[in-house]
Amino acid sequence: MLDMKFLRENPEIVKENIKKKFQDHKLLMVDEVIELDKQNRALKQKGDDLRAQRNSLSKQIGGLMAKGEKEEANAIKAQVQAMADEMKETEKQEEELSAKIKNIMMQIPNIIDPSVPLGKDDSENVELKKYGEPVVPAFEVPYHTDIMERFDGIDLDSARKVAGNGFYYLMGDIARLHSAVISYARDFMIDKGFTYVVPPFMIRSDVVTGVMSFAEMEGMMYKIEGEDLYLIGTSEHSMIGKFIDTILDEKKLPYTYTSYSPCFRKEKGAHGIEERGVYRIHQFEKQEMIVVCKPEESMEWFTKLYMNTVELFRSLDIPVRALECCSGDLADLKCKSVDVEAWSPRQKKYFEVGSCSNLTDAQARRLGIRVKGENGKYFAHTLNNTVVAPPRMLIAFLENNLNEDGSVNIPKALQPYMGGKTVLVPKN
Repeated sequence: MLDMKFLRENPEIVKENIKKKFQDHKLLMVDEVIELDKQNRALKQKGDDLRAQRNSLSKQIGGLMAKGEKEEANAIKAQVQAMADEMKETEKQEEELSAKIKNIMMQIPNIIDPSVPLGKDDSENVELKKYGEPVVPAFEVPYHTDIMERFDGIDLDSARKVAGNGFYYLMGDIARLHSAVISYARDFMIDKGFTYVVPPFMIRSDVVTGVMSFAEMEGMMYKIEGEDLYLIGTSEHSMIGKFIDTILDEKKLPYTYTSYSPCFRKEKGAHGIEERGVYRIHQFEKQEMIVVCKPEESMEWFTKLYMNTVELFRSLDIPVRALECCSGDLADLKCKSVDVEAWSPRQKKYFEVGSCSNLTDAQARRLGIRVKGENGKYFAHTLNNTVVAPPRMLIAFLENNLNEDGSVNIPKALQPYMGGKTVLVPKN
């Protein structure tokens, strides 16, 4: 959420930013919220004036009563009561206007970084760099569920009966591989100096609206019926929510966390949820990175975060590339974002396995996350990035480590988490 003062003083900058994000339908919101803010500030001034007059008159009542001037005192009491009623009505109008202003401000996108390429959608994202040589083997690489089934490692039919489409049972070596990847990612980040956290898997509505846009919320979050609770779509939600309405000591920054959680997503409107596979699903597990830092450090952390993901995937012999998200592909709260994509030998192309985002102070303003420094208080910057998210990561792992005989190599880094195994041998 933008600073109202910034919007009030720089409406053309805000409008130009909206145009860069190809959201011209929001342009009128800028003028609308400026007018509402003007009305609200006038109401606040009126309330302050009434309060000052009431206090001044109230002080006279005691003196008049002491002098026996009861009639005059009662007249002033009536004035004070009338002012109190008017103040009450003014405060009600203020609340209504403030709610309207907040609703609009939460729909106006964050100011994107000047380095973000302009583009309407993800088809115009820009490749930054490839890491590792993408290889297409001489043999045909099967669909990922076919690979898993050779190990008796997946059961989609039973999951469909139990929970519907978008769910799965992982079993045996594939289930162990799934857990091994998560455990390796956890230790990888701990070795980078991040603090390991297991957060709440449900959050309240005030946290939900603080960490994401309305459009994202509608398409992602599962609501717990009868309670003010939502299942998290990523641990970023509860991790950033951890700091709601807090004033942080500048000397303790940055906070660097790596969090594990299951994730639940409606995937409303998503294509492919009916497909036989585990690329787009309603439930998965993820290791995440979260940073809360000073504004001047956020871009440096941004690069560090997505490079951590690159390094992890390369340590598992998976070629990847970094892709800069264009303006039209950025969610409203994001200032800058880079997707990490893994190479798929079967598809002969890259596909997304993680996303790194710098939200500057957008989440902090919504959640009230401030920092107390030598020069006063200011809003913190927040960042998040996927370390690894099986089972999507398993697709990349199995395809890139598959041998012609159907066996799968276990890279050295992962072997301690797989009981020392160097290769997985199919059962079928």
